[in-house]
Amino acid sequence: MRIPSWHPLHLIIGLTVWAFWFTVLYGGLSVACKVLPPDPAQGAVNWINIVLWLATLPVVGALAWAARYCARYTPDPAQPNRRFVARTSAGLYLLSAFATIVVAVPVWFLPPCL
Repeated sequence: MRIPSWHPLHLIIGLTVWAFWFTVLYGGLSVACKVLPPDPAQGAVNWINIVLWLATLPVVGALAWAARYCARYTPDPAQPNRRFVARTSAGLYLLSAFATIVVAVPVWFLPPCL
């Protein structure tokens, strides 16, 4: 069953997904650094950063898909409340996808376990 684009639940799903991803990303980084730290000579290109980046891509894709879904299936102007929720949800999904990318960018440049 698919949630309609105008359902108010969409207003919190994007930021909740981002918060969960953020917790898993940095929690996983901390555990990986404690259990099996990479060689510092490898720099930013190591197994931890590769796994973190590959885990980020599906999250960004899902958030972008949800934003497109809410924007594409916006109700007609005769239903202003539903239209507002759908458009606002699309914006919040895009904001969450952008925040996910911004938080993941240091994975490209910084070595983990500093």
